[in-house]
Amino acid sequence: MSDAERTTGSTLSEGGTGDWRLIRKVLPYLRDDLPLYLTACAMAPVSAALVVVQPWLLKKAIDDAILPADASALEQIALLYLGAVLIAFVAEAAYTLSISYAATRSITRLRDDVFRHTLSLSQSFFDREPTGKLLTRVTSDVEALGETLSAGAFTLVLDVILVLGILGAMVALDPALTLTLLLVGPPLALVVELIRRRLRKLYLSVRTTLATLNAYAAERITGVEVVQLYSDEERVAGQFEDRLLAYRNATINTNVWDALLYAIVDGLTSITMALILWYAGSGWLESVVTAGLLAAFIEYVGKLFTPIRELSSKLAILQRATTALEKIFSLLDHDEHITPGDTPLPDEPGDVELDGTSFAYGAGPTVLDDLHLTVSPGEVVALVGRTGSGKTTVGRVLLRAYDGYTGSVRIDGVELSRVRPDDLRRRITVVQQDVVLYPGDVRFNLTLGSDLDDERLWDAIGMAQATDVVRRLGGLDGRIEHGGRNVSVGEAQLLSFARTLAHDAPLVILDEATASVDTLTEARIQAATGALLEQRTVLVVAHRLSTIVGADRIVVLDAGHIVQMGSHAELLAQPGAYADLFHSQFEEHNGTQEDQAGTAS
Repeated sequence: MSDAERTTGSTLSEGGTGDWRLIRKVLPYLRDDLPLYLTACAMAPVSAALVVVQPWLLKKAIDDAILPADASALEQIALLYLGAVLIAFVAEAAYTLSISYAATRSITRLRDDVFRHTLSLSQSFFDREPTGKLLTRVTSDVEALGETLSAGAFTLVLDVILVLGILGAMVALDPALTLTLLLVGPPLALVVELIRRRLRKLYLSVRTTLATLNAYAAERITGVEVVQLYSDEERVAGQFEDRLLAYRNATINTNVWDALLYAIVDGLTSITMALILWYAGSGWLESVVTAGLLAAFIEYVGKLFTPIRELSSKLAILQRATTALEKIFSLLDHDEHITPGDTPLPDEPGDVELDGTSFAYGAGPTVLDDLHLTVSPGEVVALVGRTGSGKTTVGRVLLRAYDGYTGSVRIDGVELSRVRPDDLRRRITVVQQDVVLYPGDVRFNLTLGSDLDDERLWDAIGMAQATDVVRRLGGLDGRIEHGGRNVSVGEAQLLSFARTLAHDAPLVILDEATASVDTLTEARIQAATGALLEQRTVLVVAHRLSTIVGADRIVVLDAGHIVQMGSHAELLAQPGAYADLFHSQFEEHNGTQEDQAGTAS
């Protein structure tokens, strides 16, 4: 069992960053594709101008060609109209392609940055943050921003230019008739602003409930074996449904307000057209309204309200992106890293020294308290103690999985906080109780991407007594399934030992590496690696005391303190914590054997 305590630091914030600050933060991800974005911006006014000119050509066709029955003029205007439509199509296509390509590239950089940043965070961060929430950040939150860049923010630029162009054309044609828009403009602006504010809050709720839903699903799917073992499916499904309903309700609310905005804009479009017809036929206007002018105005109103009507969907996209950006940059701004050192370690492995070392997980209780311990090169030192004594934490501090120790920890005479991370990872490797195997071939699971030749891998496999396991899987090219389903716990542990031996680090930490394997596998591990480990500095975190009787030194921990130290024979010969632990395990082992014998008889 782990000695770690949950870190009590702050979790990721759920929003609150200003819109302009978010925009400034995202700009660096757009910079490399600036030529494409500029191309799109150049195409926007061209497309808008050609759309604006089409109703004017329609007016000219009616007033100057159709009503006077001038076929030649109609033909010329028709050709101009067709040219405007075709060129507008090309300009808009160039605009859309440029935006889509640039947005995809920008989002790829952002997603990569989010993933790399997440990998760089310290273990204490992952102790607090659910995996499902982090997956939401890397996937759907980034995707929401991509949707905005390609179909939201920049298309609004085209829409604004188009609206301004249409209003300018309408004023130029007939300022008095254009005043009818003042009757619907202010209430429309008020409605759009009120709904925008409402949607901002609703989309924040959607992103939060989705992250909660994903986190719960990821945790329960990962632990599905326990759920099924205790017939807990109904309760888990019920709790999932509660979170699902919260997400559903938040999504429905956003859809309702989005549809409301669309309906209001659509209704105001019809009202504006009716007002134009009414004013044109009422005689209130001093100007002469021709048939062509009326047709052009009706066409302009349709084109004017089209981007405003679509504003609801684009507004929804923008609101999703804004809330997603708050989540993304809350993660990117989260600076919970292990402070990297810059001092290289000497080539020849030296000793490991803990001098007055203390450590606590965040604001939790002290786990290691004024620890003094030296491990010499080639020495095998075992750490034993009851659950919570701090033995696993010693290994975690040495690996710098957590920061914040006090006192001194030196490797080869260099303070641990000053050691270069790559040197530390090259010097120390660990065999954990819970082995992580990735879907893929055996070779990758042993090398983890390092450049190790097959001969070295087979030597390591042989020393780990895992040859039969690898051959059963199909050799180095054999496939390991998701979660290591096609290997047993013992076989996975043998592969973990082979991985450790292949990387050939001078300091090896065995973190209760045989606690979950059967006796035969444990014997194979001990027999296969014993001679090789004598050439390394080995720190053994032991659960089964029978596995460390041959250690050079045994260190007994209790509540973060060293209470005994010596060889197995020395410690067993004197009363104390080690003798109590050993005898209790020996009696438990004998009792189990007697129970098994009684059952067999």
